[in-house]
Amino acid sequence: MTPTARSAGLLAAGALLLTSGCAALSDDSGSSASGSDSGKVQVAAAFYPLEFVAERVAGDLAEVTPLTKPGVEPHDLELSINQTAALQSADVILTEHGFQPAVDDAVEQDVKGEVVDVEKVVELRKAEDEGHEEGHDDEHADGEDAAAEDEHAHGETDPHFWHDPLLMAQYAEGVRDALVKADPDNAETYEANAKSLTEDLTKVDEEFKTGLAQCRIKDVVVSHDAFAYLDKYGLEFESIAGLTPDAEPNPAQLAEIGEHAKEHGVTTIFSERLVSTALADTLADDLGLKTAVLDPIEGLSADTEGEDYLSLMRQNLDALKAANGCQ
Repeated sequence: MTPTARSAGLLAAGALLLTSGCAALSDDSGSSASGSDSGKVQVAAAFYPLEFVAERVAGDLAEVTPLTKPGVEPHDLELSINQTAALQSADVILTEHGFQPAVDDAVEQDVKGEVVDVEKVVELRKAEDEGHEEGHDDEHADGEDAAAEDEHAHGETDPHFWHDPLLMAQYAEGVRDALVKADPDNAETYEANAKSLTEDLTKVDEEFKTGLAQCRIKDVVVSHDAFAYLDKYGLEFESIAGLTPDAEPNPAQLAEIGEHAKEHGVTTIFSERLVSTALADTLADDLGLKTAVLDPIEGLSADTEGEDYLSLMRQNLDALKAANGCQ
């Protein structure tokens, strides 16, 4: 073989290897990031309640990429390269500003899709600082500092809107509008799906109104401050931690919560999935009370992989009725 022929062969082989490598990289990143080859509308949903709305409103017309995997506490989310790529290439992006800083940072970069931010669609309630204002020692001051940091992290509003099914219905309207904009040919289907979801959410709202209308106990002690939107049904929620599950109280605050539970006849301390139950278990043990699970529905877990938002809301309703003596 002449030197010229040998060089040509090496160049051809190199070109083949380079082409194969690029193809493999393209196949890997494309299938795991956006799945755009399907021709369907691409939706990136920041965490489970938004994912649920997207799947119900879009039906089979879209591919929904959840950014928070089952079993992951959404506050702790760190985006992978593929998840960031999914955000950048999505036609519709569902998020809640202030709830997941990693998602906020990514959305502020180069995204091409329509962003449906909860705070632009739903009127969020003001975050309430429970205060636990008894005592003025250093430990209590530390607790106030932690509460201030917690409120700053989320802004001035309570992000856990999905515990009000009617607010979920409002968000579904925003998702519907974004899908219609991205895929106008299927507008009627998106509108029909959103209407069906609203009917289901309205039914759950009515079940809560009826189920919690007559409760012997009105106070509920929960693991973290994720359930304030449920107070529309007549219950009052006292949280062990703040708006984020890792905002732990100090001993003075725990003692105050214990006194509150005894004073109001609380029978059950509620823990939750996805985070440690240690604080709730310890408080219940100290007070001689029962423990149960009240799911914040921020994400699915191994225990709830077969459930959805509607079934988990109904499980929470059953748990509240049992703990609070509701007829």
